[in-house]
Amino acid sequence: MRSWTRIAPAAAAAVLAATWGRYGLPWAVMILVGALLCAAVLAAVHHAEVVAHRVGEPLGSLILAVAVTVIEVGLILMLMSGGGSEAKTLARDTVFAAVMITMNLIVGASILAGTRRGSTVWFNAEGAGSGLTAAAVVATLCLVLPTFTLSARGPEFTPVQLLFAATASAVLYASYVFTQTVRHRDFFLPVAAGGDLLEDDHADPPSNRQSLTSLGLLLVSLVAVVGLAKVASPAIESAVAAAGLPQSFVGVVIALLVLGPETIASVTAARRGRMQNAFNLAYGSAMASVGLTIPTLAIATIWLSSPLHLGLGTSHIVLLAITIAVSILTVVPGRAVRLQGVVHLVLGAAFIALSMAP
Repeated sequence: MRSWTRIAPAAAAAVLAATWGRYGLPWAVMILVGALLCAAVLAAVHHAEVVAHRVGEPLGSLILAVAVTVIEVGLILMLMSGGGSEAKTLARDTVFAAVMITMNLIVGASILAGTRRGSTVWFNAEGAGSGLTAAAVVATLCLVLPTFTLSARGPEFTPVQLLFAATASAVLYASYVFTQTVRHRDFFLPVAAGGDLLEDDHADPPSNRQSLTSLGLLLVSLVAVVGLAKVASPAIESAVAAAGLPQSFVGVVIALLVLGPETIASVTAARRGRMQNAFNLAYGSAMASVGLTIPTLAIATIWLSSPLHLGLGTSHIVLLAITIAVSILTVVPGRAVRLQGVVHLVLGAAFIALSMAP
């Protein structure tokens, strides 16, 4: 029998093809788009887990992070190409939202989910610390420095500065992937209480045919998620304006939608006692959201007419600094309790609140 995880991507892709480029869609259609959007997110999680089971950790955690980030870049470019007064800050709003969601909401929810099995969750401090360090540096370099540079007016880089930031981001991301998958692969494997590596007690890995099928359906699901988010974006923008929220909140909504698969996958891994997998997804996604997006946008500025404002405001810089400090205290011991999860969730909620009311 065909399961819903195979039907949902096909249905979402069909609705995407039928609604792409159309404006003024009735609310009944928008409700259908929203329902299929959620179904495609859940299907993406399932197929990503199948592929990750086949290739093993930590490479499996990279698959969903990279795939979602690549689609996120495409969504940003599509929306920026539409122009508008808010297009110049859309990349900054979406990328920063992705960083705060991954480092706070996903990490906090994963810790709380993991502590349901016991009072403490264990992970590899070297692996989680490597991801956190790379994500903190690239986020500061690309999102904080533009606010303080003097060569260009406004919170943006000059072409030379943007080239350096893009190159540094790409180098950091490549180094992180090399460390995770080749040089220090054992740092990113799940551990049990006391720091011992967990034995692989999963079922037999899927066949090559099943894995390739899931990989194809994963890509279809991700394209459908971002495409339907694009279709729904006018309704989202109208709803944001009607609620009296700033248009920058659209970037937060987009990031929440796109990061849905990683959120569910991270929490699921934590509930199974594999907190390291959850950290791999969270910090890997944060790193990829900046490390892949900024170099791509740097190249795209050749064709984009809208300027690229990357510099954060004061309140967001403070939130990023607190997030990095708290994350260090969470990661260094190699274990965490419920309190750390609550602290990260509060920081995530503070980011959402300040995005709604700057």
